[in-house]
Amino acid sequence: MLLDTASLYFRAYFGVPESVRAPDGTPVNAVRGLLDFIARLVEDHSPDDLVACMDADWRPRWRVELIPSYKAHRVAEETAAGPDVEQVPDTLSPQVPVIEAVLDAVGIARVGVLDYEADDVIGTFTAQATGPVDIVTGDRDLYQLVDDARGVRVLYPVKGVGTLQVTDEAALRAKYGVAGRGYADLAVLRGDPSDGLPGVAGIGEKTAAKLLADYGDLAGVLAAVDDPGSRLTAAQRRRLTEGRPYLAVAPKVVRVAADVPLPPVSTALPGEPRDPAALEALANRWGLGGSLQRLLAALSLRAAR
Repeated sequence: MLLDTASLYFRAYFGVPESVRAPDGTPVNAVRGLLDFIARLVEDHSPDDLVACMDADWRPRWRVELIPSYKAHRVAEETAAGPDVEQVPDTLSPQVPVIEAVLDAVGIARVGVLDYEADDVIGTFTAQATGPVDIVTGDRDLYQLVDDARGVRVLYPVKGVGTLQVTDEAALRAKYGVAGRGYADLAVLRGDPSDGLPGVAGIGEKTAAKLLADYGDLAGVLAAVDDPGSRLTAAQRRRLTEGRPYLAVAPKVVRVAADVPLPPVSTALPGEPRDPAALEALANRWGLGGSLQRLLAALSLRAAR
């Protein structure tokens, strides 16, 4: 099980009241909400391995160099010497180091790699997996990894993690008309305003899906542009021709990496905390109460099975 951690703690932050606070009054709604999320995932799915995948760089320069608008609308502060600073609610930012410290003390693997997003870490773990993989994310970008033959699914939170939309190839075909890697081609053509991807002007989701159904993949669509005998309309041919500079770089931006240099890490879920003393101190300092206890109980029960 691979967690798109930022996606989940953002959901926890907005789903759990900010009145959930530490003894000193500091909000810990994202911390406690995420712990409850993970506890529920362990209870319901009993994974043997679990990785909390992190954004070591939420807006990698190599993607921005290809498409400057990539996530540009979410930049709070741009620096010349380092990564851009993402817009994050004032009361969420201080909770992220607490989340990281708690996961480390519990013994849940936490992996982020410099110059890569969590999506890329997830893509690489998925590529290296020898068994089924469940990806837990509220980000549609990861639909491109769905692969029935390899048992790769996306569990998309509809309401908390108590209600998860299990997304396999059939679900993708039913909703988007494409599956697996075809979703990345769809996203390239359609664009994605939430990520600052313009797409091809005049090519919406339905048109993109039909083009991919007719010509197989993005390469096939571009080959059709060059084929005077293809069934493309004049408007489609013109729009795709005008969009060629974008289409030359967008696939590398949209497709998650599968070759991230992952650090050596034990992904096995622990049955008991890795550092009980540190965890007790964190629990007392931040008032983690029942949320932490539910997670520890879920881990203990899974280990006993």
